[in-house]
Amino acid sequence: MNRSWYDDRLIHFGFSLGANTMDFDIIPSQSYFSVDSLYPDVSHLFPGINIQIITDLRLNKYMNLRFLPGVSFGQRTIKYYKNRSSYGRDQRLESSFLEFPLSLKFKGDRLNNVRPYIIGGLNYRYDLSGKKEFNEEKPVYIRMKRPDLYYEAGGGIDFYLTYFKLGVELKMSNGLANLIINDSPPGYQQYRNALETVKSRIWILSFHFE
Repeated sequence: MNRSWYDDRLIHFGFSLGANTMDFDIIPSQSYFSVDSLYPDVSHLFPGINIQIITDLRLNKYMNLRFLPGVSFGQRTIKYYKNRSSYGRDQRLESSFLEFPLSLKFKGDRLNNVRPYIIGGLNYRYDLSGKKEFNEEKPVYIRMKRPDLYYEAGGGIDFYLTYFKLGVELKMSNGLANLIINDSPPGYQQYRNALETVKSRIWILSFHFE
């Protein structure tokens, strides 16, 4: 078994690199049922990246409190349909998040150099790319709020290597707020009116180095 002195320390540090897939949980407006209304749907999912700093506080043998401030980047595309055919002018929304996740890590017993765990917590994100003014050169006619609070849950496996610990983790992050802003440029109100609720949803695969 490789030494694990960092597991016995009160506080230890590390860094994390990851990939994400951002999505929207969309509830269409009730006006969707009219003949001329648009139906919104997330049609394209793009890979993004996450970079974080790890601060880990040991509470006991099986529980740790973790704070992982960092940044993440990604994008989502809302596609609009009219009478079951593509309406055109997809809304491509980019996000650049500052994020401040605080989570509890519950660890199982170590088996040689492997140890499974589950996590749960909250994450405050602030989208630096959100709530921009409308630009005539870019065909984006909806705007999103910048701050949001997410609840997160997931699990992973710690691998105890010779000189460090590698954690491979998959988690889901769901936003609590309705992000859509109730305004739109003249002549393009149908893009905003088709949306009742838009909540953020992110899947994250992380590699922790501690």
